Amino acid sequence: MSLETLGWGPDLDLALASLTSPSSSSLVPGRVVRQQRGLLTVQTAGPAFLARAAGRLLHQAQGAEALPAVGDWVLLQPPASGDGEALMHAVLPRRSLLKRREAGSEHDGQLIAANVDVVFLVMGLDGDFNPRRIERALTVAWNSGATPVVLLSKADLAGDATARVLEVAALAPGVDVLAVSARTGLGVEDVRARLPPGRTGVLVGSSGVGKSTLTNRLLDAARLVTQPVRPEDDKGRHTTTHRELFVLEQGGLIIDGPGMRELGLWGDDDEGLAHAFADVLALASGCRFNDCGHQGEPGCAVGAAVEDGTLPEERRASFEKLQREQAFQHRQADATAQREHKRLQRNQANAGWARTRSKRRGE
Repeated sequence: MSLETLGWGPDLDLALASLTSPSSSSLVPGRVVRQQRGLLTVQTAGPAFLARAAGRLLHQAQGAEALPAVGDWVLLQPPASGDGEALMHAVLPRRSLLKRREAGSEHDGQLIAANVDVVFLVMGLDGDFNPRRIERALTVAWNSGATPVVLLSKADLAGDATARVLEVAALAPGVDVLAVSARTGLGVEDVRARLPPGRTGVLVGSSGVGKSTLTNRLLDAARLVTQPVRPEDDKGRHTTTHRELFVLEQGGLIIDGPGMRELGLWGDDDEGLAHAFADVLALASGCRFNDCGHQGEPGCAVGAAVEDGTLPEERRASFEKLQREQAFQHRQADATAQREHKRLQRNQANAGWARTRSKRRGE
């Protein structure tokens, strides 16, 4: 398999040239195509290798974000004998990174996929439909640096699919919203059209919304195991247990992974919130006070829009909830930066004392 088939481009040629040195001449580039329970599979222009991060990469990593994830391009040292594990020595610069706060944690994050061009946010029309969850997912997707597309799956089970598409389009300004059915093929070609050769997409959604079924349809093969939802509550079963990148016949690439019902914000990037709630922020620019909290202050344009029905109260409340969550992430990032600054100061001080003691011993 060629690197170009996996999405390699001129930008990566430049990145590779800047990282290559005589000491790294034995390293080869590859893309992480599978992640399962901490084990990574990297596809090179030749064979694929099970791989782990080299000690230096682990030591220099400033947190989980610096470590490789599915979709990353890495430089690795193949095993000497052809068998065994390869060692990843560097992660090439990313053009996007989809991440979330780990479920049940306020501090830890999880990398979902790197170097994706399109984030397909999948929500089922059989009982999973929730506009507030779509708003949250859009915020996370915009933060990644990729382009979100909303897929309303199982459209064949819904009598009001067109109305749902219009409803989501109203709360997702500038985002394509597609009704799809992996069973009947509705909308599948529209998804394929967004994945031309070299372009990578990732499917994100709860268990049971049909991500793996859609992947199989895109691949025209039953590559992934699927299960029906529980009939008593329309909840999905966790069928997929790993993340994997697949090459489609027309040349695009798609990443599928386990279902994620919770998408917590992680990091201090405000871009996602600004994109996902562009309409609310446009209203807020008309408030009398720059620091308006939209809680009944005089001259609040957001409150006025809620009162006259222009802005649904549920959307205003969703914006404020995510805004508070983002503010918390800012504080967490500041605290982490302060801890890292103190650690560096201690290291510098210890190094200074060590040099002083060494000079005294030499006198």
